[in-house]
Amino acid sequence: MSDAALVRRCLAGDPAAERALVERFQADVFGLCTRLLGSPHDAEDVGQEVFLRVFRSLRRWDESRPLRPWILGIAVNRCRTWAAKRAKGPELADYLHETADHRPEDDSGELTAELRAAVDALRPDYRAVFVLFHEHARPYEEIAEAVGRPVGTVKTWLHRARLELMERLRTRGLVPDDAPTRPTG
Repeated sequence: MSDAALVRRCLAGDPAAERALVERFQADVFGLCTRLLGSPHDAEDVGQEVFLRVFRSLRRWDESRPLRPWILGIAVNRCRTWAAKRAKGPELADYLHETADHRPEDDSGELTAELRAAVDALRPDYRAVFVLFHEHARPYEEIAEAVGRPVGTVKTWLHRARLELMERLRTRGLVPDDAPTRPTG
């Protein structure tokens, strides 16, 4: 069933269509929220808010545009709001230094952790486009729709995010100093 037909059925109050809409986009929304917020628990809470917003706003969706970027845009905005609220209070991670060190023996875990930390440290706009492009394999046009910016801006933010990641990894000694300044791809 097409997205437009599914939305029409949802607007008509069909509970099966509402379940189908959630099932169709749940993995994308949860994956994006988990990556942007860094917590599966927070992602579940925000994901529920996203679908509440989707159903409240479904009448405003423009049928001539794809549904997925519209829903992902709502998810990005809800994550921004959630992160802003969370930033006002202490973070559980602030107390993690008091726990035992359980680092893996090989350094691939360290690189993965550093890369995640580097992505998490990006400003929210850069992080959103980076995660949508590299972790969710969304095309530029869909990302632009989701974040409400032109494709050129998305490409610029993605480029800057890559540069910041490379620099952070370089300063942490995980990328050699003579590695290319500009990441390829």
